[in-house]
Amino acid sequence: MTTNAPITWVPNPRARTIAHSEAVTRNFPDGVFQHARAFHRQIPGFRASPLRSLAGLAEMIGVGGIWVKDESVRLDLNSFKVLGGSYAIYRHIKRQLGMDDAELSFEELVSEATRAKLSEVTFATATDGNHGRGVAWAAQQLKCKAVIYVHKDTSVARIRAIESYGADVHVVPGTYDDAVRLAGEEADKHGWQVISDTSWEGYEDIPRWVMQGYTTMLSEAQEQLAGTGIVKPTHVFVQAGVGALAAAVTGFYASRFGADRPTQVVVEPANADCLYRSAQIGDGEPHDVVGDLQTIMAGLACGEPSRIAWGVLWDSVDAFITSPDYVAAKGMRVYGVPLAGDPFIVSGESGAVTLGALTFIAEDPEFADLKEYLGIDRESQILLINSEGNTDPDYFRRVVWEGANSVPEDYRRDLPEA
Repeated sequence: MTTNAPITWVPNPRARTIAHSEAVTRNFPDGVFQHARAFHRQIPGFRASPLRSLAGLAEMIGVGGIWVKDESVRLDLNSFKVLGGSYAIYRHIKRQLGMDDAELSFEELVSEATRAKLSEVTFATATDGNHGRGVAWAAQQLKCKAVIYVHKDTSVARIRAIESYGADVHVVPGTYDDAVRLAGEEADKHGWQVISDTSWEGYEDIPRWVMQGYTTMLSEAQEQLAGTGIVKPTHVFVQAGVGALAAAVTGFYASRFGADRPTQVVVEPANADCLYRSAQIGDGEPHDVVGDLQTIMAGLACGEPSRIAWGVLWDSVDAFITSPDYVAAKGMRVYGVPLAGDPFIVSGESGAVTLGALTFIAEDPEFADLKEYLGIDRESQILLINSEGNTDPDYFRRVVWEGANSVPEDYRRDLPEA
């Protein structure tokens, strides 16, 4: 989809009729949120990422509160992705050891005794940067090899960050989806284990564990919100590529609250909108989009949805949105130049698109119908996920310092005094 409008959307009213989703139950069974968090808490240096309040901005755009789960500081890895990769590797090794129903501490997991019980393991994956970095970090902890495949438009900074954890990085001509295919082919050829956040026929357990690992940040966010007296957000906005993060977020709230879950919104790049297209077609099946998928939101530049993620999203998401790159760039600048009293947040291109989209929905009369459909008003408590920090410093400076991808004149507005 190509459009200059900041918001293009399709409603999914069927989600509001579903109190119990089989897809949610299958992917997020009882006890899995606690299990994932218990594992992560054992990692040396692990701590909850902060939940930041943008109270000043909330007042300006006319909502009750904006809460940002800031994953830019997660284990100093600049992204939430390590939560999924580490948990999936943990579950895979447990299965290899015949310990599916037994506990294995992190200390035991990385011990020489455990490594001696395993054959030589090499982990492989495709990535735009953040997932590969998380898998490389986890492999390094286990003293295992990692081979990471990136698409041709992956920045040098992201490649160097992956290599800093000892992984071998291969650049693939084509898109992220091409890198996924080559990673699978090479893993089959060499006997490596793929740790992917997207699923395909016959490959579902590891992507499911990746999604389950992501829910640790939602468990943390719920505790942090409770500390402010908020039982749950009224709205959740989450960005999407293949849909694994989005399914983790929306599945968490659908599992916890059923029909009383928050209103949930998924935001994608306009040039990589496979979930939006799938919802627009409306037959309940995931659908691919083709092309070069060019977007500054590198972490979301995916044309083929994860099938297991799509099942959760189809049952749980109230509206699917696509936005052009300037919406993400605006979000980066809003995070980086806060109103008086609001915290400064470093957010990369993929991390900021939901904030940019929210500001247009809340403030632009052109989107009053979407605002009404979502029920956004002065009582709304809205949760966003800042999924990454400054993972591409050169482009970050182009956006924040030089104003790259500026808002078109037609969609600029007079700003009130701060």
